[in-house]
Amino acid sequence: MKHFIDLLGRICLAVIFLFEAYDSFRYFDETKQQMAEHGLVWQQDLLLSCAIMALLLGGILLLIGYRTTFGTILLLLYWVPVTFLVHDFWNQPPPELRLQSILFMKNLAVIGGLLIVMVNGSGRYSIKRLLATTHVP
Repeated sequence: MKHFIDLLGRICLAVIFLFEAYDSFRYFDETKQQMAEHGLVWQQDLLLSCAIMALLLGGILLLIGYRTTFGTILLLLYWVPVTFLVHDFWNQPPPELRLQSILFMKNLAVIGGLLIVMVNGSGRYSIKRLLATTHVP
């Protein structure tokens, strides 16, 4: 049962990042506008393209369970700065304070999930395990 829950947890985490990559790509110009609102105006196309690639590669690696440490590092390199830049509840007026603090705490929970995967590995149901246990005659 533990191995199935590991897989389910990886799937749930990966879906967040894969959807974020899709959303950022689909609404590229709107995402650039949001970046500007948060003070990210330097090389927006490059930053956003790199973020999308990190989200895609990290999300896929996490989903399939191959090189999960590398995948989680990619995702953390994106997720940690975005959490502190976008959900800065300490700088928000009272109407926004509650929502931004909840979103900040949600992102901290996702960071915790990524750290757990990074430390514990991908589990039994993963491409890494499949490749390690496949014997070629």
